[in-house]
Amino acid sequence: MSELMTHAPVLAVLIPLLGAPLCALTRGTTIPWFFTTILSALSFYVSLQLLFHVSANGPVSYELGGWAPPWGIEYVADPLSCFVMLVISGISTGVLLYAKESIAAEVSSSRLGLFFAAYLLALAGMMGITVTGDAFNIFVFMEIMSLSSYVLIAMGEKNDRRALTAAFQYLVIGTIGATFILIGVGFLYLMTGTLNIADIANQFDSISETRPARAAVGFLVVGIAIKLAMFPFHIWLPNAYSYAPNIVTAFFAGTATKVSVYLLIRFIFTIFGVDFSFGTLPLTELLLPLGVIAFLSMSLVAIFQNNLKRLLAFSSVAQLGYMTVGIALASETGLTASILHIFNHAIVKTGLFLSVGAMFFVTGSIYLKDLAGIGQRMPMTSFSFVLGGLALIGVPLTPGFISKWYLLQAVLERGDMIGYGLAVGMLISSLFAVIYVWRIVELAYFKPSPEGAPSGDAPYSLLLPIWLFILVSFYFGIETSLSAGFAEQAAKFLMGAP
Repeated sequence: MSELMTHAPVLAVLIPLLGAPLCALTRGTTIPWFFTTILSALSFYVSLQLLFHVSANGPVSYELGGWAPPWGIEYVADPLSCFVMLVISGISTGVLLYAKESIAAEVSSSRLGLFFAAYLLALAGMMGITVTGDAFNIFVFMEIMSLSSYVLIAMGEKNDRRALTAAFQYLVIGTIGATFILIGVGFLYLMTGTLNIADIANQFDSISETRPARAAVGFLVVGIAIKLAMFPFHIWLPNAYSYAPNIVTAFFAGTATKVSVYLLIRFIFTIFGVDFSFGTLPLTELLLPLGVIAFLSMSLVAIFQNNLKRLLAFSSVAQLGYMTVGIALASETGLTASILHIFNHAIVKTGLFLSVGAMFFVTGSIYLKDLAGIGQRMPMTSFSFVLGGLALIGVPLTPGFISKWYLLQAVLERGDMIGYGLAVGMLISSLFAVIYVWRIVELAYFKPSPEGAPSGDAPYSLLLPIWLFILVSFYFGIETSLSAGFAEQAAKFLMGAP
């Protein structure tokens, strides 16, 4: 194993973590952004190399300080964690390519060093959650991610104090979720005497019938559901996405909730096990209805929104419903669909939020009434949004279609009326998506512009990253061997297939 691969699991976390305090010392508009972009790109490179290595050679374990698990803290890079690390660091780097001019228009230059320091901490927290093999470390990194997230959201649009309210609401609800997770980890430690995830998993069968173990499952599932913004715990997400700086919204839409989906998958399939979670306990009966209600009701709610970021936020809750259904099906195909949708939705939704950010950069508004005729005024930005909207609907040749195709296969595998009902529900949700995407198309291309409305497209420094995300999303909608292949490999690994 090469020297890079030996230390790659910890390097992917340390690069942004150690860079954050240095970034806080920088001043100006260019240096903090450039420094943060370089560190994020390095983390992305390490994650990419690690993914290919693990795909070919199997999981990589790193013992911090040379202390062997279960006594020492272990980082483990397996097919699932590597795939999610690549998503996080890739989305982060793409957003940062867009960030220089965008964030300078929303945050004062004197605070940019602190802003990007918090950004790096959020990135380090997400990467740490994904790669750590220690249950308590998950909580530690979650708090690093969460605290920096509250700061980033609070730095929202200038002179708009609703960003502070959104950050406070997220803080209160997020703290409840984190407390539930900590209590769940505490119960597992009480029964097993270890915090190492692999060690807990090895002992879980022997404690699964005890009340503390079952309480741990309850606390962990609910706590992660809150962090995940799973319906009906999604109340914090629309405000957080609506009033955060545009690059923060794009970054979190592609990463933060996806990390929580990863956590739910990790605890259910690695620690609790499929038989206990979906056989002994009725997690399917709990998660499946919540997922269906999410993708139906939130798609319907999105239709009636007048704030474009808020519309996309409710759409995100609906898409999380699809991921929840994939997990609840407890099958290899369903799990593949959920993991694949983490990747596909991250790319598409990040591109869409960056498009909205470009509209805000030029027009100073994200309200639909102010964006009438935007298709003529900002043709390149508007067309990128339309293409991203097609992916949300699930039109063929888009990544949204690939995700829904895998999920459709999984629900039809059931071969019962519930499976057929789920397929019909997915169709209805997609029709709702057609309606709310068409609202934007109609507004952009068939409505006259308001009198005196700004015209002229976004600068190329914003357009190029937007189109990078859109074109990459269409690439993975056509050539699926990499994305679907890695998702299938991760699902087989979690389901215990040889």
